[in-house]
Amino acid sequence: MIEFGGWEMPVSYPEGIIEEHLATRKRAGLFDISHMGRFIIRGPKALKFLNHVLTNNVEALDPRMIGAQYHMIPNENGGAVDDAFLYQFTRSDEYLLVVNAANTEKDWVHLQSYLTEFSGVEIINLTETMAMLSLQGPQSREILERIIEKGSLPEPGRNTVSIVTIAGAQVRLARTGYTGEPLCFECFMSREDGPKIWDMITSHGAVPAGLGARDTLRLEACLTLYGHELGTDPEGREIPVLGCPMTKIALSFSPLKGEYVGRRALQKQFEAFEKIMRRDYSLRDVLPRMIQPLALLGRGVARHGAKVFREGRHVGYVTSGTMVPYWTVEGEGLQSKFTDQRQLRSICLAYLDSNIVEDDRVSIDIRGKGVEAVVVPYHLKSDAPPYSHPVLYGCELQVQSPALQEGAAKVRRLLERTVENTVWRQRECINLIPSEMTPSPMARIVSVMDPAFRYAEHRKIEAFCDADVYYYQGTDFIREVEQLLEEEMRKFLGCREVETRLISGQMANAAVFSAMVDYVNRIDRKREPRRMDRVMNNHIGKGGHLSAQPMGALRDFVARDPHAERPSVINFPVQADNPYKIDLPASLELIDEFRPELVIFGKSMVLHKEPVAEIRKFLDAQGINAVILYDMAHVLGLIGPCFQMPFAEGADLVTGSTHKTFFGTQRGIVGTCFEEHEERFTLWEAVLRRSFPGSVSNHHLGTLLGLLVAAYEMNTFKEEYQSRVIANAKAFARALKESGLDVAGDPDVDFTETHQVIIHVHYGRGPEMARRLEANNIICNYQAVPGEEGFTAAGGLRMGVSEMTRFGMREEDFRTLASLIHDVISNNAKTLDQVKKLRKGFTELQFCFQGEEQQDIMESLHNLL
Repeated sequence: MIEFGGWEMPVSYPEGIIEEHLATRKRAGLFDISHMGRFIIRGPKALKFLNHVLTNNVEALDPRMIGAQYHMIPNENGGAVDDAFLYQFTRSDEYLLVVNAANTEKDWVHLQSYLTEFSGVEIINLTETMAMLSLQGPQSREILERIIEKGSLPEPGRNTVSIVTIAGAQVRLARTGYTGEPLCFECFMSREDGPKIWDMITSHGAVPAGLGARDTLRLEACLTLYGHELGTDPEGREIPVLGCPMTKIALSFSPLKGEYVGRRALQKQFEAFEKIMRRDYSLRDVLPRMIQPLALLGRGVARHGAKVFREGRHVGYVTSGTMVPYWTVEGEGLQSKFTDQRQLRSICLAYLDSNIVEDDRVSIDIRGKGVEAVVVPYHLKSDAPPYSHPVLYGCELQVQSPALQEGAAKVRRLLERTVENTVWRQRECINLIPSEMTPSPMARIVSVMDPAFRYAEHRKIEAFCDADVYYYQGTDFIREVEQLLEEEMRKFLGCREVETRLISGQMANAAVFSAMVDYVNRIDRKREPRRMDRVMNNHIGKGGHLSAQPMGALRDFVARDPHAERPSVINFPVQADNPYKIDLPASLELIDEFRPELVIFGKSMVLHKEPVAEIRKFLDAQGINAVILYDMAHVLGLIGPCFQMPFAEGADLVTGSTHKTFFGTQRGIVGTCFEEHEERFTLWEAVLRRSFPGSVSNHHLGTLLGLLVAAYEMNTFKEEYQSRVIANAKAFARALKESGLDVAGDPDVDFTETHQVIIHVHYGRGPEMARRLEANNIICNYQAVPGEEGFTAAGGLRMGVSEMTRFGMREEDFRTLASLIHDVISNNAKTLDQVKKLRKGFTELQFCFQGEEQQDIMESLHNLL
């Protein structure tokens, strides 16, 4: 125990700093951080006050999405009075500011000095009446889920918040922390409730941890500590805020903030920082030194204040340093796991001349001896939850290359492996990946015929009455194919116009997003085009498509919200008891509040219909001029009375992949019902332009030909195919549930209305279960389900029945398969022989032309290969 900031604090508990550090990284550590300063700031002008005295944009806080922010408390010179975290737990004028324990009194005086400019703002010091606990580590989520009595965890993602009840006490939760752990929670409760909640958390397995482990963990994560990386350097000079590059996330220069404290100095620092990142040192006098991580290559422990040299020249000081423990790892990628073996490594943060860059070698003076060290980008990575992973200098993945062969031997080996793989996938495995489909033999063979090697660029020319003009000769056949394909796709989709040249569903979405930007800027082509002001979609964590996310194809086409300073995207709320289904009333409220320009339906985890008709009706009634896009990538082949008829329900545009439930070749399409006399037909014309020349040149004519065959097949067999797919999915889901597995969705509709079935296999165990099934020749994919932090923490398996339905499996067969899956997942049974036997009866594709009438032509095509 030591005195720290006026508090008696534990440096460590009986197990010691190393054990507490390692327990946090592998299990969960619990820290009593009630010594931190806690101020409530409230009042009608609280937001303006905070935007003036803090560096980040407080307007970006929204408890529905992001309720916490990292900040600097700046001085006028661009230095840090302190660093702090700001929280907003409800949509009110009340905020919670957490500051460093040693700076509590100084920060209080500093903030009070600005109050006179903001009448009605009140600051209340709750440091001694509010307790604060920090639960960090991969098991922290599971511990909280077991003890929460009311409410739910904050949404996955950094800095989200919620309010829950634990042991009868109200607890404010935030996904924040000071350890670098991807699963991290800080808990606020009354002083009186603190001890019982501490006891409850530790009784469920959290390891008590003290200041020592808190320091080694934050150092490994390269997180700043005031008095070391912020404040003054060992020579007594003030460290500029951006002298510590990790703090750049705490800065905002939004015009909404106005002229806040230190803004001009910080902007000058940021200008210098940008130049330094480009190796331009013309403003180096503004940021003469910067904090960087160092890994020691020699023996020794770097401590605060140790001098750093490069080629004999003094270039800086160590600001924080020690020896930290880490778990060794066995295996690679998702198969890697922490062992029970631990090692130590010497790391530090150092304040170095700003022209020193990553991989530069330096020397640290440790007790009069120069110890070599190297500048590294980081010591720890947290991008693969639920674990953080140590990054060791010089550790590179060793890739085992296949044995090298020469000439014809290479080709023969490739052909042999191709045969092996095809036999395995087409004859011995049961494929349940819902985004995959085997095209018919006829579609496959025409896909590799002569058009596969050719070009056929074309576009309509108004001067020729919108005739399609082809840029290449020898294209009469492919012109005919494209016209026939458009006719078949219009018939299938129930629309007036269709674009078939796009070669993936993601590309189809990108073409539409680009066309939307073109469309909203159609009035004035001279000014810089604006992006879409507001887009509504399904969040990727709730099953939304990657291509409809700001991280995907939407990225370059949606504006940034000036208040939130992030992409101007709002997500459909989901039902509390079924997160796979949109909460319609809550969605209508958001639409009315934000009035989006584009509404995107469609998911990659799709169990239920989308409320297209209901939202179209609301948009029209409210006079909201939004375009509805339904990305039907997964369910394109189910369009019809068995599922949804998007254009009849009010969709403006439909995109899709043609190789999932639609059993064609791998391509993408866009369709619409806009007519030439409608104003929005100009949007369709923009879609055509953004397809060619905007997205494709050679549009893969071979698979275009294969898609035409598939379109003929779909329009011929769709009624029986669609009804059987949905019946099989429902029977499969029921059987999985009856076997004892946790099946997602609404039991009132047999858990699914599509081809997909989703089962929960426990948090973080999705990859393991998917591998186990693959070892038994059952192919599916693991999936992060709603509430999980990402694919590496996936606790779900996504399965689809469409391909095996095409191979002839019926409801009884899927019930048999469900039993085998249960045995593999629940009992780790070996069912390989049973799976092969089951698959043996289903090797011939159905719902396609068998070729009897075209046998002579098929033989001719084979002979031409």
